[in-house]
Amino acid sequence: MASYATRRSVRTGATMWRALSHGPEKRIDPDGVMDLMWFQDRLVVAGPDTRTAIVPTHAGKVTWGLQLAPGVAYTLLGVPAHELTERRVELSELVALPRHDAWSFEDNATDALERVFIALWTRADPERSVLRMAASLDRAAREGLSVRETAELHDLSERSLRRLSNRLFGYGPKTLMRIHRFQHALHLARAGLPLSDAAAAAGYADQAHFNRESKRLTGQTPATLTRVAQLSTE
Repeated sequence: MASYATRRSVRTGATMWRALSHGPEKRIDPDGVMDLMWFQDRLVVAGPDTRTAIVPTHAGKVTWGLQLAPGVAYTLLGVPAHELTERRVELSELVALPRHDAWSFEDNATDALERVFIALWTRADPERSVLRMAASLDRAAREGLSVRETAELHDLSERSLRRLSNRLFGYGPKTLMRIHRFQHALHLARAGLPLSDAAAAAGYADQAHFNRESKRLTGQTPATLTRVAQLSTE
């Protein structure tokens, strides 16, 4: 179990997060994003997950993170996202680390993470057309468009769409849509909506469909995930 808090950075607009562990392991459910993290005194890139990852930790340990917007990990690191799927990789194994004589993770981890992000961005100078395409594909998935609809919207063949999605997100467009739908329904349930209503609002056929998807992605039911989230905030 872990307590989790986010905020939007004024400096870069990135979503910054902090997770406090309450036990010997931390669950990370699929959320459709990749992260740059300061984790156990190391700079780590969290690849895309298609199922819940269980990470060893200990009570009181804090992990700091910066969510990477769609396509950003690929453009900054030069590594197709599917090569990082279900993996946690030290940043130094992917790119040369920026110099950081002027800041310290021990003093201010979120500031240091942002400085690393800015240094990587300046060095890579990402191609904006790739980022716009990634953002549009991510938006289509959040809106629940089918693979065919998404391909037609972006003037791509379905095969080209799958290849591009694997490169930018680590999996195909159908998996991306399913993860976003699951997270949307779970967010509504954690906000207090009954599970059946949360399932319907997110686009599931019924609550049983939501339950099956939740167990496939995380091994747990939405009711359990909602209850655990409530306990972690008490």
